[in-house]
Amino acid sequence: MQALLAPMRTVLAHNADFTLIEGAGGWRVPLSDQANLSDLAIALKLPVILVVGVRLGCINHALLSAEAIARDGLQLAGWVANIIEPRTSRLEENLASLAERLPAPAWAGCQNSRWPAPRRWPHTCSWICSTRLSLLKGTVPLVFLTGLLPGCLLQ
Repeated sequence: MQALLAPMRTVLAHNADFTLIEGAGGWRVPLSDQANLSDLAIALKLPVILVVGVRLGCINHALLSAEAIARDGLQLAGWVANIIEPRTSRLEENLASLAERLPAPAWAGCQNSRWPAPRRWPHTCSWICSTRLSLLKGTVPLVFLTGLLPGCLLQ
């Protein structure tokens, strides 16, 4: 983990309006025999944006991840719905449950453009960069992926 911390601290030292550090695989994904992705976020003391891979089991997974983030002493700044399987049974109800139960605001919904967007999500991932991230000016969010996030977030 120390090998990752040094270059990240160098990037953070540039004091940009905001910086996204993208994690992948889950909050407790191992980085080494002794360290997890969560340890990196904790060491950097960054707020977290949780990316929820919307499919069967996502509510349980997202709630457990949010609990772990809070237990680790970090702020859950918001969450993004990455609609991995748009034909998921009860998609709209799942999104509503996530919005009601997660202790942070929903920022946007992202999905493969081959499928129509759910009614609940009027914004795209690119909207996050122009609007929501401007709300975090002066802070440095850590993006934590629970699912795959389309590249539009970083455009």
